[in-house]
Amino acid sequence: MGMALLLRLLAVWAVVLVLLGAAAWSSWQGCRDAVLGGRERGVLTVRSCDPGVCRGSFVPDGADGSSRLVSVARSEVPAGGRPVAGGRSGVLHAWIPFGGALLLGAALVGAVLRWRRTAWAGAVLGAAVLGGAFAVSSS
Repeated sequence: MGMALLLRLLAVWAVVLVLLGAAAWSSWQGCRDAVLGGRERGVLTVRSCDPGVCRGSFVPDGADGSSRLVSVARSEVPAGGRPVAGGRSGVLHAWIPFGGALLLGAALVGAVLRWRRTAWAGAVLGAAVLGGAFAVSSS
């Protein structure tokens, strides 16, 4: 009986840690440029696309703001003309997968292990991340 409880505990925590780790990695990939900076920011207007390359004009943010022609790999161009959010809202938007993983992990911990306080703490943190992303993006 004791070994079965230990195995259940280890299995649930392994699933929760893998879930949170994968979500944190995915979220970090989406927001590292906004957090660390280092890349040039501006507006890219795509004029034409070949099967592998898109061409257009790029106007950087800042005082100069002079337009220049650029070529980028087609895989790097946002689909559907949807802009990529930057700043505070972009960072919070990128952490939405981690907030969802916190909610899912909290449900697993609460339902399988019956650790209610730990589950509520994870759920509140996940809801705070998701709510913060919604509040910042809607303002």
